[in-house]
Amino acid sequence: MSRVLIVGAGLTGSLCACLLRRELQDKVSIAVWDKARGAGGRMSTSRPPDSSSHSADLGAQYITATSAYAQSHHSVYSELLSSGVLKPFDSLIEGLKHTDGSKDYMTPLGMCSIVKHFLSESGADLFFEHHVTGLYRHGASWEVQRTAGGSETFDAVVLTMPVPQILKLQGDLQDMLSVQQKQQLNRVVYSSRFAVALFFPPDVVFSFPWAARYVTDNPCICYVAADSCKRNADTPGRGPSLVVHTSVPFGLEHLEKDKEEVQPIILQELYKMLPGLPQPISIKCQKWRYSQVLTSVPDCPGQMTVLDRPLLVCGGDAFSHSNFDGCVESALSVLRVLKASLSGSDSTTRI
Repeated sequence: MSRVLIVGAGLTGSLCACLLRRELQDKVSIAVWDKARGAGGRMSTSRPPDSSSHSADLGAQYITATSAYAQSHHSVYSELLSSGVLKPFDSLIEGLKHTDGSKDYMTPLGMCSIVKHFLSESGADLFFEHHVTGLYRHGASWEVQRTAGGSETFDAVVLTMPVPQILKLQGDLQDMLSVQQKQQLNRVVYSSRFAVALFFPPDVVFSFPWAARYVTDNPCICYVAADSCKRNADTPGRGPSLVVHTSVPFGLEHLEKDKEEVQPIILQELYKMLPGLPQPISIKCQKWRYSQVLTSVPDCPGQMTVLDRPLLVCGGDAFSHSNFDGCVESALSVLRVLKASLSGSDSTTRI
C-alpha cells in the first residue's frame, strides 16, 4: 500500500484526497497535514474568541459557477448540491453583475463545510498543527519533517500550500527544481487583505436589503456581507454576523502591521459606511497574506511535478486560477499525476 501525504487541508488538498480514495480505494494510505488548527484554508469558517455558537466566513464568501464549469465540473456541483453542502445564493449581492449565465451558490454551514465534506469522503488520516518544514529524499521515499519535531516517510507528497511557503521548505526541494520551475514559482503573485467578522447580540436585526455588497468608493473596504443572512443562518437565540474585506491596496499598505493595529482602522471606516450599525459583542480579525492569486504559473497547468520517483508534486490555485473551479482543476491535474505514479495508469479521470 502506497503512503501519500497531502500538505494543506484546503479545497485542492481535500478534493484531491477524496478523488484519490475513490480511484484507488484501499490501494493507498492517505494522510493530510495542515499547520492550522482546523480544515478549510482560505475557505475557513471562523468562530469568535469566546467560542460561542456564532460563526462567519472570513475567507471565500460564495461560489460562482460559469456555465462552462457547471458542465465540466457537473459531478462536483451535483454532489455538493445533493448533499446540502451547497445551495443557490438567492439573496441580493449589491454591485455584482453576471452577463455570462453564471450562477452563485452559498454554503448554509459555512465555506469550510465543502472542505470537510471532501475530507470526510476521503477517509484520510487528518493531522492539524502539523507544520511541514523540510523534505528529504531517501531512495524511493520522502522524509517529511515538521516544526514540532520528528518526521515521517511517504511514497508520494503533494504540496498545496501557497507557493512562497513551498519555496521556504528546507531539504532537497530546491536542488530538484529546474531553473525554469524556480522562475515560474518566483513569478507567482498573491494579493493580501484583512478580514474582520463582527458578531452581534440576538436582538440585533440588520436593516439593509442586501446579503452582500461590493464597495467601490472606499479606500479601505471593498466588500461587506451580512454573513448570517448570506447563509440563511438566522437562528433564534443566535445573533447575526457581519464580515468585512479590505481592498487589495489597503492590504498591501498595512501588510506588515499587526492585525490588532489594523482592526480599529477598518472598524472606523465600517461605521462611517454603516452609521446605524450596533456595537458587536465579539470581533475577530484575520490577516490573509496570501489571499488570491494575481499571477499564476504560466499556461495554468494545474500542477507542477518536481520529481517523478518518488513523486513530489505541487498543486493549488497558483497553478490554475484563483477560484473554486481553479482548485477543482488543480485537484484533477494532481490526481492524474498520482494515478500514473502509483498505479502505472495514464487513464483520464472523469468527474
